[in-house]
Amino acid sequence: MKIIDGKLIAQEIRKNLKKEIDALKNQEITPGLGIILVGNDPASEIYVRNKMKACKELGLNALLYRFDQTNREEEIIDQIKQLNCDDRIHGILVQSPLPSCFDENHIISYVAKEKDVDGFGLYNLGALISDQEHIIAATPLGILKMLEYEKVDVTGKHVVVVGASLIVGRPMAMLLLNRGATVTIAHDKTLNLAQITQQADILIVAIGQAKFITAEYVKENAIVIDVGTNYIAGHLYGDVDFASVSKKASLITPVPGGVGPMTITMLLSNVVKQAKGKGD
Repeated sequence: MKIIDGKLIAQEIRKNLKKEIDALKNQEITPGLGIILVGNDPASEIYVRNKMKACKELGLNALLYRFDQTNREEEIIDQIKQLNCDDRIHGILVQSPLPSCFDENHIISYVAKEKDVDGFGLYNLGALISDQEHIIAATPLGILKMLEYEKVDVTGKHVVVVGASLIVGRPMAMLLLNRGATVTIAHDKTLNLAQITQQADILIVAIGQAKFITAEYVKENAIVIDVGTNYIAGHLYGDVDFASVSKKASLITPVPGGVGPMTITMLLSNVVKQAKGKGD
């Protein structure tokens, strides 16, 4: 068993990103990220703080716009429209989840496709499905880079993705399908889930339930990617029971220190890509 060190891989990618950012600054271009934060969800506060910190470390310009539940949806949309027209901003992030009183999909739909660095907009999701990838969602892209770093060729492999969200599961499945993998998508309503996951050469878990996947769900020598972020009594747990599954897996990501650092890094990579004009 080998642990995939997401922090180490992210650091390597960030070194190259820093060089790209410095080169852009020599052209008087500073990559900029506009972050929309609505409400006071504790996890969202942590995620945004980490993103702001990463931007500062690499030299990106990050601007935070806060709204609360007393704001009208139109006010948030107006801010997005302003950022769409702001040449200093190359990427716009609407931190998910929004409070339930807001229509999250409706709000995100106003982010210009060339500034949708989260890759959640209809244009970017549609481009991914049609194998014309434009901007790819940060978490799936980060997982793909981790597999590439470990020299894992997904072609012909059976990948089971547990979780069907628009943030991870669905774009992850399409990304792998575009690279020749055989993909099964399962979720919390899947019957006989263990029978399906036991077939996986690569098992990617994003179901949102702490330690849900135990050893009996995993094939011997499978590669296991844990996307889970479950905070319980101040501690962070993945969706995989690392203690039992690590005894069967050939490669496995830990929580923390696995997928998380890659997500932020690939988000910043998307911003830099747009600043360079590669995704217009």
